[in-house]
This record gives sequence, structure tokens and C-alpha cells, in this order.
Amino acid sequence: MALYTTEQLFDLEHTLAKPLLAQYQYPWQALEGISNFIIKQGELLPKQDYEQVEKHIWIAKTAVVAPTAVLTAPCIIQPDAEVRHCAFIRGSVLVGKGAVVGNSTELKNCILFDEAQVPHFNYVGDSILGYRAHLGAGAVTSNLKSDKSIVHVRSKEESINTNLKKMGAIVGDASEVGCNSVLCPGTILGKKSQIYPTSCVRGVVPENHIFKATDKIVERQ
Repeated sequence: MALYTTEQLFDLEHTLAKPLLAQYQYPWQALEGISNFIIKQGELLPKQDYEQVEKHIWIAKTAVVAPTAVLTAPCIIQPDAEVRHCAFIRGSVLVGKGAVVGNSTELKNCILFDEAQVPHFNYVGDSILGYRAHLGAGAVTSNLKSDKSIVHVRSKEESINTNLKKMGAIVGDASEVGCNSVLCPGTILGKKSQIYPTSCVRGVVPENHIFKATDKIVERQ
């Protein structure tokens, strides 16, 4: 299958980052622009709805942020979002309306669409999670290859050089990632895809498909 485009993966009406993402054929092309976009967009947010708590950190007045959470600029936490105990937002992060960032979850250079959920012990770095996407407990995006080489996004039909050393995963709208799964650098999940728990995923998972990790038990030699 061919690689999914931005419009095939996401309904852009469910993110404040629509002006950024709409510029690009592929969503990973927007990763390097997240920080600047947040800074510029933050200055335009309605003051009756948002409080600027520190330089380049904006929190909606209806969002709930635990006092133990750490927020690093730049970031925007949108209305009705929840940032729970000991969450660590490392900067360049947009948390969408009604999204959940859970206990001990770490976010870095990423976009969470509206109602996306990363509620328990997750790491999301250099990634984009679509509308109502969900990562199960302990599921992470791996954003750097072990040899530190450039990330390529690959399907069976094509391969694209992203020119990025750091790129995690692009998770389409309404996708479900099972507990303790790893999305390897450059992974793309189509809309409404489902990943079984403890999976190690790379490449492209088609929309409306299930990825099942294969369990093989072999005799010791």
C-alpha cells in the first residue's frame, strides 16, 4: 500500500494545529515546525479562555493540570484537557481539547489531537496522535534509531527519506495501541487501526486493520 497523506490520516477539524498540518502532504513534515507554531498560535489565543502561566506556556481555564505535573515551554493545553500527576511535558507540545495526559507520561515535540489519550506511563516524542487516538498503559513511541541514522518511512510499495533523525509515530484518528507496545521510528498507523498489546510495530499498518504480534515458542538449543 502507498503511504498515507495527512488528509487520509486525520480530520484536521479536530486540532488547533490545522494551519500547520494542512501545509504538508505528509504529517511528519510538520514536526520541525511545532515549536514555532505553538509560540505564534499562543499569542493569538483568547485571553478570556486561556491563562499564560509562564512565557510561552498557555493553559485553558477549563483544563485540569495536576500541581505535580511539569510543563516546559512552549506548550498549549487546550480546554477540558487533563494533565495528571507527575506528567512531564518537555516542550513543543500541543494538547488538544479533552485530551488526557496521564500519570508519569512524558511528551516532547508532539501534537495530540482533540480527545487523544495517553493516560498511563507513556512516552510520546516527535509524534502526532490523531483525534481520539489512544495509547494503552506503557505504550511508547520510539523516536530515535539505535544507530542514530535518518528515519525512513516505509510501506511495501515505497520508502521516503524523512531527513529527520528523530521521528516517532504518526497515529491516525481513532487508533488503539495496546499496553506495553513499542511504535518504532517512522511507524504510521492508519485510521481506526488496532495494535495488540506488547507488539513491536514498524512500517505502515493499514486503516481498519489489526496488528497482532506473533508468539513463537521454540526449543532451546
